[in-house]
Amino acid sequence: MSVATRLDLTLRLVQGSDRVSVSELSRRLGVSEMTVRRDLDALEAQGLVRRVHGGAVATRSRGEDAGFSAREPWQAATKDHLGAAAAALVEPGSRVLLDAGTTTVHVAEHLAARAPLTVAVLSLQAALCLADRPGIELLVVGGRSRPGERSFVGPLALRTLESLAFDCFVMSIGGVHAADGWSEFSLDDAAVKQAGLTRADRTIAVADATKLGVRAFSRVAPLEAVHCFVTDRAAGEAGTHPSGPQTLDALREAGVETVLA
Repeated sequence: MSVATRLDLTLRLVQGSDRVSVSELSRRLGVSEMTVRRDLDALEAQGLVRRVHGGAVATRSRGEDAGFSAREPWQAATKDHLGAAAAALVEPGSRVLLDAGTTTVHVAEHLAARAPLTVAVLSLQAALCLADRPGIELLVVGGRSRPGERSFVGPLALRTLESLAFDCFVMSIGGVHAADGWSEFSLDDAAVKQAGLTRADRTIAVADATKLGVRAFSRVAPLEAVHCFVTDRAAGEAGTHPSGPQTLDALREAGVETVLA
């Protein structure tokens, strides 16, 4: 696992808990406690976490503000590759709900090539990316913009989704686990994803291989709720992602088409 990938997942694990210990991070990431401490020091230097005795907590002010912008450049090439692969699965003429997240911004960049499309977006970044693109009818779902993540959440977002129907939901995800299914680090984001799943005929989940085997804070849905999962080829490499092959097998057994881009 690259340093950038490990920092990305470490930050998400810390943000998903009131407090997380070094030993817990070591177990979940499959690295030594010394490596965890070094990574936490690096995240603390960026103001994203605060070190406490035996572990770390998220910094709710500066950390939230920096969350998306800090993660955006991490694994950017991989995320762009995944974005192209996920966008290629969207049929021209479709009504698409596009989730928030650093990976789905890359999906947005590639959706213009699939025009004409009607695209409803759940993030400020995706809205900016698709604004004024030929052949794209852009809808901004609205709601409360979650600080630091720029995702639209809350009752207004949920009510808007309840009034719409989509051919396809392109969903980002914080974790996918063989036993626990799809999960997210934020209760607000999880609620929006659950609503999106019920309003679309087909759901394409997209995430890099670091999310496989991860149990995030809030369960979104069982594995079979998603029709297709797009991830990178490293997901099948047990040496770098020990839970990857097992999770992919569970997805296939649940009837989820898996695309290794």
